[in-house]
Amino acid sequence: MAHIIVVGNEKGGAGKSTVSMHVATALARMGHRVGTLDLDLRQKTLGRYTQNRHAFLQSKGLDLPTPVYHELPEIDQSSLQPGENAFDRRLSMAVARMEADADFILIDCPGSHTRLSQVAHSLADTLITPLNDSFIDFDLLAHVDSEGEEITGPSVYSEMVWNARQLRAQAGLKPIDWVVVRNRVGAQAMVNKEKMQRAITKLAKRIGFRIAPGFNERVIFRELFPRGLTLLDLRDIGVKGMNISNVAARQELRDLIKALDLPGVTADF
Repeated sequence: MAHIIVVGNEKGGAGKSTVSMHVATALARMGHRVGTLDLDLRQKTLGRYTQNRHAFLQSKGLDLPTPVYHELPEIDQSSLQPGENAFDRRLSMAVARMEADADFILIDCPGSHTRLSQVAHSLADTLITPLNDSFIDFDLLAHVDSEGEEITGPSVYSEMVWNARQLRAQAGLKPIDWVVVRNRVGAQAMVNKEKMQRAITKLAKRIGFRIAPGFNERVIFRELFPRGLTLLDLRDIGVKGMNISNVAARQELRDLIKALDLPGVTADF
């Protein structure tokens, strides 16, 4: 069966789609069959990213490893059982179709609480939660005191993940491997950075997730989107001398893939 990776965070702007595209493309470049699904039915950033990639590669006559993007299937409402949710059926159908031809299924969730996102979390073998290095973003996981030192209780997203874990346990499935990815961590040793490190380390032990390094803030990510490219594609499109920032970003991706510890995957790129 395919290993299901869900990228989720109910707050926008954390870098979910950038992480999704880079992880999915890295897996494809390592020879794995990867299917992707975007559950943000309005914005569809991952879907647009993939469309941009196909258009650019076609215009340049290039053939680069690319994850296979799938849309949620439409269904006949009359086919639903009494009390059955249409979104549940559409998601289960999409996953079932992808499993036959995929080693990994990556699902990018919207930056809000939706039925689709909730159900997707319960399907996750690996849950990746990108998190900006800010107490504004941290508040989605847990509440802290006014000094930013003591955790006063879990927040809405953590409670949703807990419910997803309970559903998986009731179904006899293996536990979710929850990985919180710290994005946009500053290079300087600032007070906020140190407080965030202490807070997230405490919370990881308290509610059970692993911490992984993510991406620093870099212009390159905004430049890659219109062409649907990732850091791994630069040399293939003729970029011979990557600058220091690009090399560092590539290493960040390699470190992230290693930290995810996905089955049968080594960060060999």
